[in-house]
Amino acid sequence: MYRATDTRLNRLVAIKVLKGPHGERFEQEARAIAALNHPHICTLHDVGPDYLVMEYVEGTRLSGPLPVEDAVRLALEIAAALEAAHAKGITHRDLKPANILVTKEGVKLLDFGLAKLSDARDAPMCETSSIPRTVAGTILGTAAYMSPEQAEGKPADARSDVFSFGAVLYEMLSGRRAFEGESAISTMAAVLHKEPRRLDASPALERVVMRCLEKQPARRFQTMAQLREALGQLARTGAALQEQPSIAVLPFANMSRDADDEYFSDGLAEEIINLLAQIPGLSVTARTSSFAFRGKEQDITKIADALRVRTILEGSVRRAGSRLRVTVQLINATDGYHLWSQRYDREMTDVFAMQDEIATAVAGALQVKLTGKSASTRAHEPNLPAYDAFLKAEHQFQKVSPSADELGENYLKQAIALDPYWATPHYLLGFLYWRRGFFGLRPLRAMVPLARAEARKALELSPGEPGAHVVLGCIAALHDCDWKEADEQFRQARASEPIPPRVRIGYAVHYLVPLGRFEEALEEQAQAIAQDPLNAPFRMLRAATFLFAGTYEPAIAEARKAMELGDRSLLPLLLMAESHFYQERIAEARQAAKEALRVAPWDPMTVAFLAGILTQAGEKDHAETLAAQLRNMPAIAMSYYHLLCSNIDAAMDCYERAIENREPAAVLRASAKFLKPLRAGPRWPKLAKMMNLPENNS
Repeated sequence: MYRATDTRLNRLVAIKVLKGPHGERFEQEARAIAALNHPHICTLHDVGPDYLVMEYVEGTRLSGPLPVEDAVRLALEIAAALEAAHAKGITHRDLKPANILVTKEGVKLLDFGLAKLSDARDAPMCETSSIPRTVAGTILGTAAYMSPEQAEGKPADARSDVFSFGAVLYEMLSGRRAFEGESAISTMAAVLHKEPRRLDASPALERVVMRCLEKQPARRFQTMAQLREALGQLARTGAALQEQPSIAVLPFANMSRDADDEYFSDGLAEEIINLLAQIPGLSVTARTSSFAFRGKEQDITKIADALRVRTILEGSVRRAGSRLRVTVQLINATDGYHLWSQRYDREMTDVFAMQDEIATAVAGALQVKLTGKSASTRAHEPNLPAYDAFLKAEHQFQKVSPSADELGENYLKQAIALDPYWATPHYLLGFLYWRRGFFGLRPLRAMVPLARAEARKALELSPGEPGAHVVLGCIAALHDCDWKEADEQFRQARASEPIPPRVRIGYAVHYLVPLGRFEEALEEQAQAIAQDPLNAPFRMLRAATFLFAGTYEPAIAEARKAMELGDRSLLPLLLMAESHFYQERIAEARQAAKEALRVAPWDPMTVAFLAGILTQAGEKDHAETLAAQLRNMPAIAMSYYHLLCSNIDAAMDCYERAIENREPAAVLRASAKFLKPLRAGPRWPKLAKMMNLPENNS
């Protein structure tokens, strides 16, 4: 765009506006930057048709690590400068520490040599000996700080600056680059495919940085104003400075002679997770992610990086008759040294007291202040036979199979019979009933009364039980379409701190998504994933939310992540197929749909989707064979098939029938972007009224 002549004129640097085939545009962009006149942007002055002059700034190049308060203060100034540039349609595209000077007055943002006006055509923007011309598909920027879309030679917008900002802030806090490689190519590969190492920062500040560094633009802060507000909130509340201790509890090794006692060692570790999660000021990784490392010989520091925690609790359990021996070690993940270890020899009757002792000892070792709601607070202490049956039920549920599901239900009923005053088995049984009805494994009309009764019984025994409120909230939303009641139930479910990740997921998927509040839903899911980062179903549900919101590349990325984490079900494949289809990548959609059908030939939505694709492709015989299967399947599947075939009236007929049948999938999808052809029709207001939804929820 311009070239500095290195000629200082009264503390100014002369800038010659380059001429050539695109000279008019060069000049337009250079003078747009000159007009910014922002205190944190190095000023350009317009002095004639051929020259601008830039102020000469004395300062030092930005580097880290910096104290957190200094890093956040400077980051806010950088964000303000970029926000001003973006407001004028200017994207920097080469933000890096070398282009930021720290002066006595604050930061000065330099070198808009690769900057781009948002309304400018994709054409060459600069000519220098060290920077390539900006043509379509050309990679511009500095490898360690460029966004993934820049690394792939794709168009860049303000969200690319958000990514680069995250890389700069990461380096300010840690003193190391977020993405490193031995060459520019390997560094760009890291930008595209790798995640940065865990930051030694407060969880709130780390979440802001990592959101900036999301691979998909749609998952980052969408504007610099949003980012600046998030940082400002941390600065105002002091959350950026709070070095919150964090811990993951790995599955305890079963040292008993009987291998079947694994359910007990798992249950003991999970109970300690639950107790630690009640301690204010302690971030605790959820069971699903912690237990993902079972049987894997991995370095503690690598496990901690994957789970984004600073400490690890591991242990072993040996049962012999009525005697119990538990050995635990608390490990500093940074250096691998033991912070604390202890052996407990107890009678089985002392198991709950021992759990409390371990949780309290961990809190003491981490110097976490215990309050009234601490590890020793229990709503109800069940008798041992009931507790044993409950642990067996939870162990079965982790296996995710119909037979294990049935066995788990039987164990829950045993636990309730053995201790009818214990709330937890009731709400878990209620959730089991709701889940069966939601997925169509049993008739929903039969499952809802059972689920509702168990949830209400749990609340009678333990008022405020979050899981019970989630069950009632799900029923109120997707079965009753009573949004006021659903809002109240989820409000009560979220009243406890910290909010359990499954509560966040239930609120996002069953309440926010049907109402079309996708941004809120994605934020809730992001926070749940921060607590449980290796939970494959959470990733899959987030992929579905992106799909419903009409942001398809992030949906594909999340679906792939779910598969990498071990989700071998049809759902990630189907979500990928749908996302490809709505981007008009028909071949990819067809391939993924066929694979999904191979995995689950009984799934109605998969059958409907593939039948619709084949109809469009002209393969009518195969499509009709599949469509014939839909006649005995839920009406929402037939509606989806007709929608894909552009038979809008038929799709509306089936959708209305699905609502009348109380099919939760119909309510869940009501605000999905791909249903716009239905919502645009004259019959939609009637359907919206049947679901108690706004008539114009687009």
